[in-house]
Amino acid sequence: MTSESPPPEPAPLLLTRLNRRGFRLVMLLDGVGVFGLSVLTMVWRYGTPPWPTYPLAAYAVSFAVATLVFLSAFYFGGLYEREPRLGGAAVLPRAARLSLAAGGFVALLNLALSGVLRQRGSLIGRALPFPIPNLVAVIVLAGIVVAVNRAVVHALRTRREGPPRVVLAGEWDDIELAREHVAANSTDLVVVAEVDDPHSVVELVERSEATDVLLLTAAWLDLWYPRTIGRLDRADVTVLLRVGGRETLFGLDRLREVAGLPFVLLLPQTLAVSQRHFKRILDLVLVVATAPVWLLLVAGVALHQLVVAGRPLLYSQTRVGAGGETFEMVKFRTMRVDAEAGGGPQLSGSGDPRVIPACRWLRATRADELPQIFHILTGRMSVVGPRPERPELTAGFEKEIAGYTRRHEVPPGLTGLAQIHGRYHTDAEYKLGYDLQYLVNWSPILDLEIIARTIWVVLARRV
Repeated sequence: MTSESPPPEPAPLLLTRLNRRGFRLVMLLDGVGVFGLSVLTMVWRYGTPPWPTYPLAAYAVSFAVATLVFLSAFYFGGLYEREPRLGGAAVLPRAARLSLAAGGFVALLNLALSGVLRQRGSLIGRALPFPIPNLVAVIVLAGIVVAVNRAVVHALRTRREGPPRVVLAGEWDDIELAREHVAANSTDLVVVAEVDDPHSVVELVERSEATDVLLLTAAWLDLWYPRTIGRLDRADVTVLLRVGGRETLFGLDRLREVAGLPFVLLLPQTLAVSQRHFKRILDLVLVVATAPVWLLLVAGVALHQLVVAGRPLLYSQTRVGAGGETFEMVKFRTMRVDAEAGGGPQLSGSGDPRVIPACRWLRATRADELPQIFHILTGRMSVVGPRPERPELTAGFEKEIAGYTRRHEVPPGLTGLAQIHGRYHTDAEYKLGYDLQYLVNWSPILDLEIIARTIWVVLARRV
């Protein structure tokens, strides 16, 4: 008797695959809206084309560039991240701020391009013919258009899928409280299941085809994070945690109201997809812009190492990168070739006798890490992030330090918050605190601040 293998799962639809990569159909609506506003403001002021001063093609290019800038601002501003249907944050204030930033960038871009082209004698007028009053009108109206698009998409989704199907999870006292609030508030949700066992929620969600889980007992968070929340997120199930006054006083922001109760959104990743993409673009811009400087430094240090340390110039080590995957990280060799003979992997401290005396200044200035810039180009590393550790050490840290795996959410960095505040011998748990603080508070400005402070650490030769 032979057993038949189960049929293969159908391949995800194209739209589903695009959604997982951050593409949303609402992007097209926003693009049409911004471009349409650009055209309508011209029609309102000057009537139907042709319009004065510039050919129609020049206006079309100008409106297309402006639309691309607006969509980029909306994307990197997080407007296209998957938002929960319950207690969603107001879109209009965020869209208005991003529209203002995008419009300002369009104006500056127009001035810069026009100035460059005039200097070359190839332009009389504007590079992007977009009248300032029209641009101001687009800035004001674009936020409204984006908010209306979200409302339309939300209404269509609710009509197609029905109201959110919710699982109440927690201790029975908490479930009863939530049940009372749901009954007393005319909320657009349907409670499909209740569960007081923290270990059976995933199976219950699958059976009930729930779309959202309301975690009502905060003590369960330690049991759910990160595995359970990760499994639910991969199934496109939103998880919201009910918070009380104590958690709010600890600095939680962006509270969401569901059935009269305050919740915060739980995500398996600290950085959103759009933030990780922006961080990657920032890495490439910084590395390419500073290439003349770091290429000369790499060449100079390589020559020094060849004289004082001989071959091999580089030292390769297996390190843990993003997602816990390992990679071979290279650096200039500053220790004896037999530094770990018989001793195995170990952390290096100040005054380590294995370090070649003429190479101590490389470690003090972090110049031995310069070859890792090539890892940044390939995406294995980032300019700023948690420093990569060896898998042998990481395995021990993960057992001893709760939450240590969270530092692997982003590619490891050439420098990081722990490096500018700590030393080589700083305890791993304290470094983790800096790493998690970096993830929670990430912004392009924070990266630039850490880079600037790293330069000071290098100049001060502090380890």
